[in-house]
Amino acid sequence: MASPIIVVGHKNPDNDAISAAIGYAWLKNEVARRETPEGEEPQAYVPARLGPLPPETAGVLNKWGVPVPMVVNNLFARVSDVMTHDPICIPADSKIIEAGRVLRKHNVQALVVTNEDGTYRGLVSTRMIANRYISATDVLEQGASEMAVASDLISSLDQNVDTIMEHSILTIDADGRLDEAVADIMQQPFREAVVLDDDMKPIGIVTRSDITVHPHRKVILVDHNETRQAAAGIEDAEVVEIIDHHRIGDVSTITPIKFLNMPVGSSATIVTLEAQRLGIEPPREIAAVLLSAIMTDTVVLKSPTATPTDKLVVDYLAGLIGVDPTEFGIEVFSFRGGDDDMPIDELVSADSKEFPLGDGIVLIAQHETTNLDVAMSREPEMREYMRGLIEAKGYECVLLMVTDIIAEGSQFICEGNRRVVNRAFGIECKGEGGTWMPGVLSRKKQVAARILEA
Repeated sequence: MASPIIVVGHKNPDNDAISAAIGYAWLKNEVARRETPEGEEPQAYVPARLGPLPPETAGVLNKWGVPVPMVVNNLFARVSDVMTHDPICIPADSKIIEAGRVLRKHNVQALVVTNEDGTYRGLVSTRMIANRYISATDVLEQGASEMAVASDLISSLDQNVDTIMEHSILTIDADGRLDEAVADIMQQPFREAVVLDDDMKPIGIVTRSDITVHPHRKVILVDHNETRQAAAGIEDAEVVEIIDHHRIGDVSTITPIKFLNMPVGSSATIVTLEAQRLGIEPPREIAAVLLSAIMTDTVVLKSPTATPTDKLVVDYLAGLIGVDPTEFGIEVFSFRGGDDDMPIDELVSADSKEFPLGDGIVLIAQHETTNLDVAMSREPEMREYMRGLIEAKGYECVLLMVTDIIAEGSQFICEGNRRVVNRAFGIECKGEGGTWMPGVLSRKKQVAARILEA
């Protein structure tokens, strides 16, 4: 069975990055199920995320009963991509002759030896059994008769396998990086390594033959197409599709791929359009997830990034679940909770993206709120945290947009080289208090674009 293809958004994921991954994984699985011949296993697609759930995403997933996507730390090939799953095991009290029969029956070179509770104990291989009998030549050289040696060998067949098994075999984790496991396997004297789960039970085996071919994890990128925004190890992965609504970045592929890039307000809009093109109607829970992403990414359709296409898609999805889209969008924003007790790291950088600017990097963060006064009461905390980011990451500057979705504007709070922001907007963004920017709601279209072009 082919390994699942990962569908994942960008670092510091926002609602669109996670929701679009959920929606597109659902769509790809539905297409695969319909197109795979009966009796065959369809290719699986798994939604993933590169960070914690934003509170609005958590609220939507919980309300609509949608599973939370798994966290992916990197896209490097894993041990599980090459291991032989479900290795053949025998109890430690099995006889050597029984081990030989099992090895021959299954045409394998090694068996995992387990304790009574199924936990790992050691490994026995054809090589170890052969060495047991080769050692008999030492007895012959010491003057023992051939009959005595033969009798000893025959009687040894009734001994337990733990008398010849090897205890010091390397054990590794299925989710561990393959390149690191390869180095460990090549340094040990044995050909095999045993893969254990968290309960110390064997779930796989890896041999030196298995690691001669280096696999590449297949991935679909949603809501980004820049390596700076992608998971670690993207260069080691095989990108098979991209679904995005941002500028074309620097992700490159060896072969042609499906690349859907549209100037709309949300990646979830593109996912919905693709489902409509294929004639597949999303179930209510997926429709709710996709709708929530569009409403947050377009600030309830108030952002200048919102297009007539987004509006049509919003009406379509809202109709599927029977809600008023504006009320639905406000409810999604309400899941974020109060700005007064939100952790400062979440308030400042939960929705943040890095942008290259000359030889430096600018971090542009955005926090959307329905109560600007409460959020701004924490300005000293915000600035202290932003200065810490500059010191830790070496950013040229950090700009936080505190966006009031009711008043339809953003308060600019900037730390670091403020000239970058001042030059782009012709303003004097100084210290305490920040600068109110009426009508500025979109980081992508109204802020990042101007800073990068200045």
